[in-house]
Amino acid sequence: MANSAAQVIARPEPSAHRLTVLVALGDAQRAEQLADALAASDDLLPVLAGSGVGQMADVAIADEAGLESRVVSSATPIVLLSHRVGGERVADNVLAVLPVSADCLLIAAAARLAASGYRIDRAGRSEVAHGDFHDGLAEEDVPDDNQARPALSPREAEVLALLAEGAPNKVIARRLNISVHTAKFHVAAILIKLGAANRTDAIAIAMRQGLVLV
Repeated sequence: MANSAAQVIARPEPSAHRLTVLVALGDAQRAEQLADALAASDDLLPVLAGSGVGQMADVAIADEAGLESRVVSSATPIVLLSHRVGGERVADNVLAVLPVSADCLLIAAAARLAASGYRIDRAGRSEVAHGDFHDGLAEEDVPDDNQARPALSPREAEVLALLAEGAPNKVIARRLNISVHTAKFHVAAILIKLGAANRTDAIAIAMRQGLVLV
């Protein structure tokens, strides 16, 4: 459709916690393909640049052309798909820089993390860019990502991969043919083994340790 760039791509049953993701790429075909892939997630609502909702986006996925078009608010966290080499200066609101060839799962995970305030580099390392994601923890209780972690079981690795896709417990249970109670148990075990404060923190630590999306 000719005017698809102004179209909101959404699933018929939106989740109450979906993140609005502005897709601003110079390649319109790639933008539509990426938006279609993101729309398959239960927690992401992709919107193509040109729809007029850029200022309302929770996070943006852009390339250099998208940044130059200025459709992305300076206050919106950005996942930048770029040919830039590591160490080059980027705007303060660019919280993740990924290769232009990054696959949709990696881009989606980076978008979720960026929306939560995590800064991610091209190697998949992650750090909290702003805010305190360990409220209520004493300083000595904050997880040290450099500590050795117990190995995840094969089933926990499968659950972790689904967590990185943004899957809630019910979806994890359905995809792995297990009960929701068992899914909750595996998620809790993963958080304990990784020393994570929450699901988002677990994905960030797992990316840093090369457990997912490498």
